[in-house]
Formats: sequence, C-alpha cells, structure tokens
Amino acid sequence: QLQLVESGGGLVQPGGSLRLSCAASGSTLNYYAIGWFRQAPGKEREGVSCISSRDGSTYYLDSVKGRFTISRDIAKKTVYLQMNSLKPEDTVVYYCAARFYHCSGNSREYNSWGQGTQVTVSS
Repeated sequence: QLQLVESGGGLVQPGGSLRLSCAASGSTLNYYAIGWFRQAPGKEREGVSCISSRDGSTYYLDSVKGRFTISRDIAKKTVYLQMNSLKPEDTVVYYCAARFYHCSGNSREYNSWGQGTQVTVSS
C-alpha cells in the first residue's frame, strides 16, 4: 500500500502562491491516481484536483481552475499542487490521497491518505 506525506503548506498573502508536495513510498505511482482534497472544520472533504495513473489526465474543482495546477514526477514518486492567486477561502488543511488507476471525486474511494498540510491565506 502506498504511504503519502504532504509538505509545502504555510502562510501566504492573498494573491500569493504555494506549491504542495505529496511524496509517496511503498510502491510506484504508475498504478495510482493521486487526488488532492481539502477539508474545512465541520465540513466534508472536498476534491480539489486529481491526476490519473495511466495517461496523467487531470481534473480540477471549478473554483480552482486556472489557479491550481497538478503535476507529477514519476521518478521522484511525488505529486505537486501548484497553487497561484490564492484567496482567503483557500484556507484549509490539504490532503493527498491515492486510489488505483482512476480519479474519483469521492473521498471514500481513496484508501491511502497523508497527514495533511495547513494552508493559510491571510494578509
């Protein structure tokens, strides 16, 4: 089973950028779709972006399209989420998660999760 560790969160001003990393161990990324989710206190986890295993197809939540970009480095077993033009409403904990092959917007369909990284957008 894949183990995941997120990094790259922090405090940034509105309009700023952060790059989150999701480092995988235990297996190759070739068989896994990696999704980024976020969760505000008291709310369900929300799918932000995903990259599929086979062809690297990418998917984005409407509210982050044009601002966030997901990518991966298979050799480094790392998936990135480049976040630009950050807004205060992007302030939450971000998680990466893995499931076999295909992306899904349903967090319950992912069976490996990282511990999360806090992103705070504030002036």
